[in-house]
Amino acid sequence: MKNFDEINIGDTLGPLELLVSKDQCRAYAKLMGMGEIAGRFTDDEAAKKEGLPGMILPGNMSLGLLSKLVTDWIGSSNAWLKQMSTTYRVPVQPDHTITIHGFITNKNPADRTAEIDVWMENEEAERLVTGTATVEFRK
Repeated sequence: MKNFDEINIGDTLGPLELLVSKDQCRAYAKLMGMGEIAGRFTDDEAAKKEGLPGMILPGNMSLGLLSKLVTDWIGSSNAWLKQMSTTYRVPVQPDHTITIHGFITNKNPADRTAEIDVWMENEEAERLVTGTATVEFRK
């Protein structure tokens, strides 16, 4: 269980290693209503017609995976994920191993929050998606 007084700047989260399959990507896109309008999430050829290397994960799917790292770290503690922002640098492709990392960059005792930098890498350690999460610890 995480406690605000026990965390420190520099503490790490992860790494969390994942392999998202093309079928998982397609299922997510269809569930979110994106399958029919954005072939880049469901079909390699459609994605290539858009100049992409092949199918890519929807941005909100990548955001969800980054959020998972933080919520797994929070666990059943008295904290909650208050905010998360992301920057999409390179398309995230399914059927590739991605690794998600994080570390605490700031701790604010006044409002009992921690700022956490998070990022997603491919097999070549290229940062695909970066972000910042704010976790608030209740008293």
